[in-house]
Amino acid sequence: MARVTGISRRTIDRGLLELDRERVGEREPPAAGRVRRAGAGRKALIEIDPKVVEELERLVDPATLGDPERPLRWTSKSAAKRAEGLRELGHELVDRSVLRLLHRAGYTMQQNVKTREGADHPGRDAQFQYINDTAAHAIAAKQPVISVDTKHRELVGEFKNGGREWARSGEPVEVNTHDFPSHAKGKAIPYGVYDLARNEGWVSVGVSRDTAQFAVASIGSWWEQLGHAAYPAASSLIITADSGGSNSARGRLWKVELQRLAERIGLEIVVCHVPRGTSKGRRVAGEDLTPRRSQIPA
Repeated sequence: MARVTGISRRTIDRGLLELDRERVGEREPPAAGRVRRAGAGRKALIEIDPKVVEELERLVDPATLGDPERPLRWTSKSAAKRAEGLRELGHELVDRSVLRLLHRAGYTMQQNVKTREGADHPGRDAQFQYINDTAAHAIAAKQPVISVDTKHRELVGEFKNGGREWARSGEPVEVNTHDFPSHAKGKAIPYGVYDLARNEGWVSVGVSRDTAQFAVASIGSWWEQLGHAAYPAASSLIITADSGGSNSARGRLWKVELQRLAERIGLEIVVCHVPRGTSKGRRVAGEDLTPRRSQIPA
């Protein structure tokens, strides 16, 4: 049997001895459906080394990941690095053992979640209430109220963008493998103007830079193409905007260009800037409606 199977003769002798002991009743056979009796094989790692779980959780704990005294730094998050850190502490194990221990302890691979809003300014609610009241009163008086913002910039050329379009099966539109700006014909910069009362949007697409002149030109284009006809008796224009970019609350050029626009169209322009980091809830053209489009070089 040793020559046929390649198994050591001593292993065959031990197997025959076990069968003889089971035959005479000196040893209980394995349970039905099992090859080995219960308790066979190596013991679990946590039985051999009970402290390994405690050490692993200490390494994984976010509060200790940046401690230079620890063998694992916060930038080393792979199972291999954790296993290396545990080996430095005297625990003999491999990467797969670390993964099994982490799953056993209830850990899973997860992405970061944006939930921390930061400190709450005591006057934040009053700020938004003022902006809401200003917009509501203007809408009730049949005055235009718009929300403005620059949307996501896109490279112009054969580049991959999100979304799908109809094409023959197996014949997708071929684009560049890498999005190198040097290969682009230009950059499309959409500036959205959203009419709150009429639920209507207008997007002006620039091709050079997102500047204050471009932002105000977009607002002026909206007024000439849509706003003037929709509000023929208007005497004022309320604009809600975030506090950065081309329509920054501190941008002097933005204010100068708005003054020139007000003189040209004959309207009193009032701008309500929302505080930094709080503009995600504003509706702007291009986000949740199909906007009308124009094209203006920045």
